[in-house]
Amino acid sequence: MNDPLITCRGLAKTFTSMAEDLTIFHSLDLVVESGSSVAITGPSGSGKSTLLSIIGGLDRPSEGSLRVGPYDLVALPERRLSAYRSAFVGFVFQFHYLLKDFDALENVALPAFMRGLPKKEAFRRAEALLSEVGLGERLYHLPSQLSGGERQRAALARALINEPKLLLADEPTGNLDAANALAVRELLFRILHDKGTTLVLVTHDLGLAAEASQRYELREGRIGYL
Repeated sequence: MNDPLITCRGLAKTFTSMAEDLTIFHSLDLVVESGSSVAITGPSGSGKSTLLSIIGGLDRPSEGSLRVGPYDLVALPERRLSAYRSAFVGFVFQFHYLLKDFDALENVALPAFMRGLPKKEAFRRAEALLSEVGLGERLYHLPSQLSGGERQRAALARALINEPKLLLADEPTGNLDAANALAVRELLFRILHDKGTTLVLVTHDLGLAAEASQRYELREGRIGYL
């Protein structure tokens, strides 16, 4: 058994407005081992993406404790949360969010530039990752010149450019047809296995979820094993 990378205890998230308080989930406990893959399924609106955002340091919990690696995300000040997101976490979303005026190589290299990696090394690392995801011949293509599956593979390479310990994926195959979804699924798990990266993904795709080493369902504010 590996050491835990993520430990959530009594985690809760409530959104407050003038009209009402809306509790998305409550008393949530979750432990994710380093190097493992975890899939979270559940109905739309159950809080899956909110939970992923909290683990990724994009949002804060209302209650509870959350530790990811050496980071206490509840106590971490905003400036250090930004460093955590940059250095420790990679994100893949349903939409690729590639910059339309940058080619694939520039899009993938950009997060490394932002961390201060020298330009030559950032491009070297980006080219290697794009080759790894099957885009070695598409380095200088704009997003508009790539297929949907190619754009998502480029987004995966971008998420890995800073060698994160944790990859968070929110419906990573949700915008793809069946053939491309299968290709991205196989690529995702192969690369993460090779790199030893921990994966937490939320998905409605039961085939994708079945590839994970642990599967949970989030429903009516509670999380449980599948």
